[in-house]
Amino acid sequence: MQRREIRPTDVSYSQALEITGFKRLVFVSGQLPQCEECILPKDFDGQCRRAWANVERQLEAAGMTYANLVKVTTYLSERRLRKRNYEIRHEVLGEHAPALTVIIADLYEEGWMVEIEAIAAD
Repeated sequence: MQRREIRPTDVSYSQALEITGFKRLVFVSGQLPQCEECILPKDFDGQCRRAWANVERQLEAAGMTYANLVKVTTYLSERRLRKRNYEIRHEVLGEHAPALTVIIADLYEEGWMVEIEAIAAD
């Protein structure tokens, strides 16, 4: 698979990402900020890290890693969470820079602060 980041600015995501020659696409549904036992962390850091761990779990089930991500959409419950969301995403993904959208939304369950959906390719 060939990737070409189209990034006119120096930020932690690609403005656009071109992929060619891929074999598979995996669409990861919105991953929730809680574990299998339905335990919801009370703070944003815990919820954000749990949602990313859930994304990773789905990728692993498909034989992929974060490196396969080509598009990520993050839903935040409040605008004030943007900076911390950016910091945690950067910790999780490192220099990997998929195309990215962040949306401020009224999430499905009260208490949820974040939900993350993704597309991966190999």
